[in-house]
Amino acid sequence: MLTKVYGGAVFGVESTTITVEVNIDQGIGYHLVGLPDNAIKESSFRISAALKNNGFVLPGKKITINMAPADLRKEGSAYDLTLALGILVSSKQIQADDIDQYIIMGELSLDGGLQPIKGALPIAIKAQEEGFKGFILPKQNAMEAAIVSELNVYAVENIKEVIDFFQDHTSLNPLVVDTKKQFYENLEHPEFDFSDVKGQESIKRCMEIAAAGGHNVILIGPPGSGKTMLAKRLPTILPPMTIQEALETTKIHSVVGRVKENMGLMSQRPFRSPHHTISDVALVGGGAYPQPGEISLSHNGVLFLDELPEFKRTVLEVLRQPLEDREVTISRAKFTVTYPCSFMLVASMNPSPSGYFADDDKALNASPQDMQRYLGKISGPLLDRIDIHIEVQPVPFEKLAEERKGESSKVIRERVIKAREIQTERFINNKNVHYNAQMTVKQIRKYCVLDAESLNLIKVAMERLGLSARAYDRILKVSRSIADLETSENIKPSHISEAIQYRSLDREGWLG
Repeated sequence: MLTKVYGGAVFGVESTTITVEVNIDQGIGYHLVGLPDNAIKESSFRISAALKNNGFVLPGKKITINMAPADLRKEGSAYDLTLALGILVSSKQIQADDIDQYIIMGELSLDGGLQPIKGALPIAIKAQEEGFKGFILPKQNAMEAAIVSELNVYAVENIKEVIDFFQDHTSLNPLVVDTKKQFYENLEHPEFDFSDVKGQESIKRCMEIAAAGGHNVILIGPPGSGKTMLAKRLPTILPPMTIQEALETTKIHSVVGRVKENMGLMSQRPFRSPHHTISDVALVGGGAYPQPGEISLSHNGVLFLDELPEFKRTVLEVLRQPLEDREVTISRAKFTVTYPCSFMLVASMNPSPSGYFADDDKALNASPQDMQRYLGKISGPLLDRIDIHIEVQPVPFEKLAEERKGESSKVIRERVIKAREIQTERFINNKNVHYNAQMTVKQIRKYCVLDAESLNLIKVAMERLGLSARAYDRILKVSRSIADLETSENIKPSHISEAIQYRSLDREGWLG
């Protein structure tokens, strides 16, 4: 008897429906075709034990299973439940006339219990698009799949529940989640707050400007000056994610199985901080079966690279194109996948190998050549893609001992949101640009018009600092964000002057 059961495969952040055809005939053998990987080929052992432990058997006949489309590589153990149900129906051990109206996914334990799968959200979106009646999957993934409206999502813990469901459709109720309510309830629970930071008012101002315009930042300062503390608090002053941004972010985390159990839409902007020993594949994504890297897991959030010069140069160089394009394309012989990676880059570094500025009282223990070699680990083109360079000085004891708290993240965020609203209105007719850091050269010329005094000021800075054309554009973008924070329609000389200060690494002798 021939039976068709349906599952899903994820490529990039999109899903493809997989048709599992099970045919049982006279003879002996178990034949699995359609480019399955080893995890799927091993499924017969898990299926056999799970069926036996739940009162069913793997038929001692010729079982032929085809996973179509046969030219797409299938991977992972998530097809166990799909295959097991197909075998039970095809061998007439159970009756399920409408099994072809459901997407069924789940990894089987030997006792018939179900383990979580990856990519539940993209698969659910595809199931809804193709008109499937429901999606049956492990309980741990049910909340993220239930984000999709107009699709019945059934959370199950073992194969017996699925069998009972097809015998009697009243045994399981679809999971109903008020996605918007859950999203807004989880929106305001920040772990960190800028009010915890003592002193560093100029750096807080810098971070506020970065958040307002979505600018990349590099913090240069000695150990203990608060670089990591400031970076961790940046997401708390970014505007709250929209539901569309949350859906995009959740899809990426779903693909790699990083969505927490019993969690629907991700409501907090991601903050990723990979170790400096990370490989280029782990950072940008890839592998034999391409997976999203750290830059995609940071989508709509912050990627923090602590001790930037300690990262391998090849790793840093692969960041250049994604920073410009805000997406990364990974090509293989038979297919190409594209992952979004629109993130804010925050990097930190010491000003020298010893960790201190040249004018500090600390012993440098490094020659000027050593200091230039240390800085030279970061290429000029990469630094040009970072809009704001800022020096972070250690906080004096008097500031640390102060009882008075600084501005809270909530207060700063309100100003950032107002600035972003101005930018939303400005770019309302452009789908690809949402804030100042994303402006193209043409838009910079249109929205960053300077008066004579401002032009002269930036001309002098360009000549004295030897800035590149890209650095010039960066200064204009940052100036536009500063003007937006002050709700100023025009960019003033004071805005240009402040933006120029945020190009520390372009200044000759910045090391002292």
